[in-house]
Amino acid sequence: MCKKAMIKAIDFDDFAGHSALARRRMKPMQTNSRIFDDIARLASGALGTAQGMKSEWENLFHQRIERLVADMDLVPREEFDAIKAMAVSLSETVEAQNTRIEALEKKLAARPKTTSTRKPKSASSTKPKS
Repeated sequence: MCKKAMIKAIDFDDFAGHSALARRRMKPMQTNSRIFDDIARLASGALGTAQGMKSEWENLFHQRIERLVADMDLVPREEFDAIKAMAVSLSETVEAQNTRIEALEKKLAARPKTTSTRKPKSASSTKPKS
């Protein structure tokens, strides 16, 4: 059996008749040491510093990204939406005009053909230049 297991298995009430020195040797180690407190304080400070550095890096990153986007000369969302709405409106207008043209072509095709009273220009009236 290892030494730690032996110490845990011992009941300190069994040593009531023994000397105070023997009882002091058998007590478990206390953890409220100044070294541990200092280490805990140091770790806490390091964690706070790391969190501060993280926020600084995030701010720097966001500033760089914003500068990059500004340099790219991208279109703002409002302008994009306005142009998109105009394109949709024009598309609907073109569709309406196409429907109207088709209706007029059908009406024209259904019309009876009339003979023209005008004489076509004769080929002899125009002389080719030589």
